[in-house]
Amino acid sequence: MAAPARKPRPQHVLTVDSTQQLGPHLVRVVLTGDSLADFGAAEHTDAYVKLIFVDPALGLEPPYDLAALRESLPAAQQPVTRTYTVRAIDRAARRLTLDFVTHGDTGYAGPWAMTAQPGDSAVVRGPGGAYSPRPDVDWHLMAGDLSAMPAIAAALESLPSSAKGVVLLEVEAGADALDITAPEGVEVSWLVNPDTGDADFLARAIDAAPWPTDVSEGAVQVFAHGERESIKAVRRVLKQREVPRGSISISGYWARGRTEDVFQAEKKTPVGMIED
Repeated sequence: MAAPARKPRPQHVLTVDSTQQLGPHLVRVVLTGDSLADFGAAEHTDAYVKLIFVDPALGLEPPYDLAALRESLPAAQQPVTRTYTVRAIDRAARRLTLDFVTHGDTGYAGPWAMTAQPGDSAVVRGPGGAYSPRPDVDWHLMAGDLSAMPAIAAALESLPSSAKGVVLLEVEAGADALDITAPEGVEVSWLVNPDTGDADFLARAIDAAPWPTDVSEGAVQVFAHGERESIKAVRRVLKQREVPRGSISISGYWARGRTEDVFQAEKKTPVGMIED
């Protein structure tokens, strides 16, 4: 018997409360709305939502029947979804904070975040998520690019004060580095890599990190997410260091030269797979 279809995560119709330029490639948008009081469970530090963009010329009011729209609309008017990690959720205050990586006018969500004004509407579906740092692990490695920063920052805030580990964050410019809170025993390094074509940059830094001798299950936990080719190189290093697969959270969040639609479509093809 086939498994029952998964119930779609709820849509939240929200309003922009404020925006803030955190760095040359990062914009913070705070959304508010009464439905955030019921915004899922706070189980994972890599919680994410999908922003839903529908052509305003259609004159539709959210929440949207996405299945019906995808069946009835021509390709040029199909709804667009973009995935973003939750930086913070305050259910009591009904506030959801998202950080957007931006590269000029490229894409949908980045340009929207750059031009968003208080009072603008936004529709998100979620949350999803799968990772939380284990408080009993001896050593944590968290690594990624700016797209992974919200999840890493949230994970660091959830760690006990006694936690130990290394955080490696790859950015294009030093101005992208932010002050993030971490336990005293966790070393946070911002690694400037202006050569966006160097997919092995982060992997080399991970390989050179001060690894503990014991990398067995329960001794080490790894969170590594970011650009797809970069994360493939990271996976190779983790295999060489014989880190157990069960101790690793790893995936590509995006792929250079691909729209999110193409990136998502490629996930189950050979080019899109992180694992060999």
